[in-house]
Amino acid sequence: MNATQPPGRPTAEQIERTLVGMPARHTRAQVAAGAGVSQELAQRIWRALGFAQFPDDAVAFSDADVAALRRVRSLIDGGLLDEQTVIRMARALGQTTARLAQWQAEIVIGTMVPDSRTDADLNGVLDTAKALLPDFEHLLVHVWRAQLAAAGTRLLAVADDQDERGPARVSIAVGFADLVSFTRRSRELDERALASLVEGFESRAADVVAAHGARLVKTLGDEVLFTAPAPAQAAAIALDLADSLELRIGMAYGPVVPMMGDVFGTTVNLAARLTAIARPGTILVDSELAEGLAGAPDGIEVHKIRRRPARGLGVVQPYVLRRSSS
Repeated sequence: MNATQPPGRPTAEQIERTLVGMPARHTRAQVAAGAGVSQELAQRIWRALGFAQFPDDAVAFSDADVAALRRVRSLIDGGLLDEQTVIRMARALGQTTARLAQWQAEIVIGTMVPDSRTDADLNGVLDTAKALLPDFEHLLVHVWRAQLAAAGTRLLAVADDQDERGPARVSIAVGFADLVSFTRRSRELDERALASLVEGFESRAADVVAAHGARLVKTLGDEVLFTAPAPAQAAAIALDLADSLELRIGMAYGPVVPMMGDVFGTTVNLAARLTAIARPGTILVDSELAEGLAGAPDGIEVHKIRRRPARGLGVVQPYVLRRSSS
């Protein structure tokens, strides 16, 4: 190749070799045998992680895959985890890291590569990724441990609260925040401006929720779902969000079913219905959350409004939450 000729576009093999670090050497049967697990379990774990299935004779697995499966086998053999728990953990890991990887790749490529991208630009992205890997790997583990500690602290606080009130189901505050007029604005904005709007909304919501020690459960483009251990925390989040963005917000307090990092149940459905009922710039809460705000810090007030029908839930009693005029 001529010395002045730009390098070619990176291949899938080059990307995998750069980021994974080990070449593929094993078929599906070989990786299971090397790790000492059944092919059926290896397949279930691979699917739970979110990866595509390969033909039986495809050489698609590295020594690192064998080592990872050996760790899984040792956890099962040692009685620390059973197979069902391993699959659930693998699904949580796969879904979370897939979103993280996609998001980070978009950030790096969007920052480094202009609209008129060239092969040289793409090779530069790969070189940058390789340089970032060691430091980011360390940061990833550190942040994960810190988030695990934060999750444990939240669960402990809820458990302590339940101990005081007797053997009841776990109750938390659940809130939805919905961007006003998103459908209209999505028709008016080009793709880049629309992406900027959504990212700005998600960033602001994530910052506010984290600042109050609560959890951003998920983002849905023009809507975010968050939870907070106590009504006062949820109220502070909603008011801070409403100060900076034009939103509809609905919140409810009550029992939820946590599953796969998400939350389910009537409380979640009620918060969603209140969001749909709310007028632009308004925060609506249910009677349980309003009651939980009795004696809340100065600056917060709730006002009962007329009862409203809520799809699937009958007639509900909403309250408007706002900052105190005093």
